[in-house]
Amino acid sequence: MNSKDGKGMLSMLSFEATKIRLLRSLIIETETMQVFDFTVFPEAEYDVPIFCANFFTSAKTNIVVLDLNPLHDIINQHEYKDKYFKSLIPLGLKYTQLFPWGGKLTSESIKFFSPIVIWTKFTSNPQKYDILYAAFRDYYKVWLELICKSVKETDESQVVLNLEAQHRYLTWRVEKDPGQGVLKKLIGDTLAKDLLRNFLFNGVEELGSKTFYDYFPHYCTQEGMLNKKGNIVGKSFENRPWDARGEFIGE
Repeated sequence: MNSKDGKGMLSMLSFEATKIRLLRSLIIETETMQVFDFTVFPEAEYDVPIFCANFFTSAKTNIVVLDLNPLHDIINQHEYKDKYFKSLIPLGLKYTQLFPWGGKLTSESIKFFSPIVIWTKFTSNPQKYDILYAAFRDYYKVWLELICKSVKETDESQVVLNLEAQHRYLTWRVEKDPGQGVLKKLIGDTLAKDLLRNFLFNGVEELGSKTFYDYFPHYCTQEGMLNKKGNIVGKSFENRPWDARGEFIGE
């Protein structure tokens, strides 16, 4: 897809496979920036984390999020955290020591990230790019190992919980994804909305019927309208809210 001004290109690919509901990528290239948005969603019968890689590059800065987004609460539910992240803490430390924390994240956003998340900003640097690519490969390899080893859930009630958790994640991302402004500028409001809901976060229409306000009622004002300052509701974390053991220390 070409941008409205004809100076940018958006390239999209999506696949499905055994155990994988959706694997999709979006690459944006313009004269002034590059974006790589790559996410893999498991089928609802598997509670494996969601693989997430978002890289933004311009002449002056790079903004990076690389993570295995937890499907379920890991701040209060230690069983899920231990199942998927306990063994990955050394991997996370290896790279988070090289990529400093990127700045404020809200308490609501932090619930969608794991102790091994790489959230960082840095100026353009070939050595940093090499390290980032190595981190991407290592994180993706780990995720592939997790999905390959995962056993199909037969308890219908757990499948329902997995489904709702993924829908909650999608609902949050559709409303709060920081790339919305870039997409609207490049291809217009209508196409940007379609790209968000039907491609990037495919499933937000089909996997559940709850709305953003159902999941996050504190973002609704008394008049029933979205609180436009919702992105600063609650505490913000200026520093990494996990210690070297992967324990949450944000509170």
